[in-house]
Amino acid sequence: MSAPLISCQNLSKSFGAMPLFEDLSLGVYPGERLGLIGANGSGKSTLLKMFAGVEDCDGGNLVFQKGISLAYIRQSDDLKPEDTILEAIGGDELTATMGLQDAGFIDFTKKVKELSGGWRKRLQIIKTLTEKPDLLLLDEPTNHLDLEGILWLEKTLERPDFAFVIVSHDRTFLESTIGRVIELGTQYEKGYFEVQGGYQTFMENKAEFLSGQASKQESVKNKSKREDEWLSRGPKARATKAKYRIEDAHRLKAELARLKQLNRSTPKAGLDFEHTTREGKKLIEAYNLGMTLGENDLFHGLKFKITSGLRLGLLGPNGSGKSSLMKLLTKQMEPTEGSLKFATDLRIVYFDQTRETLDPKMSVYRALCPQGDSVVYRGKSIHIYSWAKRFLFEPESLEMPVGNLSGGEQARVLLANLMLTPADVLLLDEPTNDLDIPALEVLEESLNQFDGAIVLVTHDRFLLGQVATELLALDGNGSFGFFPSFPQWQRWIEDQKSKLGRPTKKPKVKSGLSYQEEKELGKMEGKIEKLEARTAALNASLYDTEKSQDLDYLEKTQVQVKKNQTDLATLYARWEELENKSEG
Repeated sequence: MSAPLISCQNLSKSFGAMPLFEDLSLGVYPGERLGLIGANGSGKSTLLKMFAGVEDCDGGNLVFQKGISLAYIRQSDDLKPEDTILEAIGGDELTATMGLQDAGFIDFTKKVKELSGGWRKRLQIIKTLTEKPDLLLLDEPTNHLDLEGILWLEKTLERPDFAFVIVSHDRTFLESTIGRVIELGTQYEKGYFEVQGGYQTFMENKAEFLSGQASKQESVKNKSKREDEWLSRGPKARATKAKYRIEDAHRLKAELARLKQLNRSTPKAGLDFEHTTREGKKLIEAYNLGMTLGENDLFHGLKFKITSGLRLGLLGPNGSGKSSLMKLLTKQMEPTEGSLKFATDLRIVYFDQTRETLDPKMSVYRALCPQGDSVVYRGKSIHIYSWAKRFLFEPESLEMPVGNLSGGEQARVLLANLMLTPADVLLLDEPTNDLDIPALEVLEESLNQFDGAIVLVTHDRFLLGQVATELLALDGNGSFGFFPSFPQWQRWIEDQKSKLGRPTKKPKVKSGLSYQEEKELGKMEGKIEKLEARTAALNASLYDTEKSQDLDYLEKTQVQVKKNQTDLATLYARWEELENKSEG
């Protein structure tokens, strides 16, 4: 094996009296595709910061290969707001331009401060890769990225010219990118458990390991019990036994205590959403729903029914209208066209990704328990200490302001509040943000046990695969599609790109055009967008389970799609003609 790029030797780190890890020894090797996982507080991000040289260890040594080039992508970027996209990249302009185009950037003159969090993340990654590092360190790189951004990042990480270490809770992303998994945790003898392979292989090996450990504990327990019985006999009976037998009994007791410590389970939040006693199945109906924000036509002609038992996952790039649709369902916004019909006395519980319902100055105590010293859950009174412990909050942390909590802790407070209200419909807008893998597993289980309807916005493909029974995809240009599975959505996206790909925009210079031609050119892009949206909606309907059985509908739709594509080709040709004429 090649010499490691980084070698940890008996590394230790604590925060106050709490040790994150002790005597940690491991290596990161050339060509490594390493996923670093573990529960919140296990020290993943801290270890990554040590690798990057921005955090010191308390004990032990970190040895770096001579001449190694490291790059670190933290959760927040260091881009300059006033820089243009191209200026932010720096370096060779041709290389930067190619990287930006691959990532989906079009206007390189746009300033960084105008970008959303997802596009800033893409830009930070491209900027870092232009530095040509030997080892890339990424801390939660999928945060803020939409699904298309995550797929782009997966493809980018296929490059063979650098090794990387990723801290992530995105299980599908990990499965797609890594070749070795290390889970940090004090429950492991070495301070971590490692497996060569992807995330699924890791889970299989971990289950086998834990089963073996449990069997070993049970065996030692039985042996120790027999030796305890022997030790409890009178001195006369024991005197006939060899001294080694006494020593062996004490050794077994120590071994059993060690195994119990190693095999202790990681505490998990107790999520369990309460369903109402409503008997009717029909909850919400949408009729030709449309939503426009400013100049953005998010969607139109949207029809669907939400019934008990439905688990609807919402997909689409950032800004495509997912959160707007959720706000329509909570009556926080009104549609620009169409209507929504709600069942009488419908009870909706809403998880808002912005977390605006949390007062950062409020104590954790009052955030969990608004009045008195207990809450009422499923008709029973529960004391705040017991309720807080259910969500992994100890009594000493209850007077802390909510604003001082980590993102994962704030998410647990919100989920705890949701559990106190019986619901017909759960509307969850990015509930997975900042949750670690143990919390995600509990969330999946609780959602699958909920008897009402669920509408779920998340970029977590693993969660969607475990929970969603149907997917609604928005493209942000007015069209949408319903799909039974994630792979079918991916095929639709690819079809959209291949059939409706738009030529690169050219600067609009009006010299050489008549007044009427200038007006025509000014309206051309809008015409193309609307026709693309109508065509995309028709294409999407071909994937609809019910409509795909109607041969007459399929035939008519395919004829209309073909006509629209011919019209689009004509519009594109005229657009290019006018653009060329405007340039003289």
